[in-house]
Amino acid sequence: MTEQLLRSSFGAAATAYAEHRPDYAQAAVRWALEPAPGLRVLDLGAGTGKLSAALVAVGADVVAVEPDPAMLAELRRALPTVRALPGSAEAIPLPDGSVDAVLAGNALHWFDMAVAGAEIARVLAPDGVLAGLWNIMDDRIDWVAGLERVSGSAAIGPRDTLSSWRTATADMLVPSTGLIAGFGSAEQVEFPHGQRRTADSLVATLATRAGMLVMPDEQREATLGRIRSFLGRRPETAHGEFTLPMLTGVLRARRS
Repeated sequence: MTEQLLRSSFGAAATAYAEHRPDYAQAAVRWALEPAPGLRVLDLGAGTGKLSAALVAVGADVVAVEPDPAMLAELRRALPTVRALPGSAEAIPLPDGSVDAVLAGNALHWFDMAVAGAEIARVLAPDGVLAGLWNIMDDRIDWVAGLERVSGSAAIGPRDTLSSWRTATADMLVPSTGLIAGFGSAEQVEFPHGQRRTADSLVATLATRAGMLVMPDEQREATLGRIRSFLGRRPETAHGEFTLPMLTGVLRARRS
């Protein structure tokens, strides 16, 4: 299964993605922006605008860039006042030095940093910030760890849980991955978060994961069936709404 196939899988599920994917902890967004010289922010790989909405809420002047037309259409529908442009991390449609921060919500791992690193550095102002944010499940909680076991890596992957995301993202912003010289050491911090779900809506959320979207129909339905059965057996999730224990993890580096 290629990265390109996974990367391009979201458009067909753009409406479900917009409905079911969580927002980002505002404390995480504020921390990501804290060292930036200003509040001109590029949401890169913006999807349906989940992170853009959080950026608007903290007062940022946001421009969103997204390569998938269906995702971009959802973003424009949800956030009509945000400037939203077609483009990619490897070809950013903005002038040199035009933003104070580049943030990516659950998207940095899709970038070809050998190309995107130079593009990001180009559009960043001096002392600008690059940060990736990921919403991760708190698998210190017993039922969440159980959910991870029955779901499989297509639904809950290595960047999706607290126990694994630091290792999975630690090397994304170092020179060996193609990010050009001139950025300081990356920092990783997690912030408490949560999402109100029911068993059905959590199943729907997991169905929007890239690995699930590219599965053969029969295999996907079997996987979702196992997840649904597990949630129906757990007292924490079997009856009505519950809060999915989460954190927003942030990986941040500053251009020196």
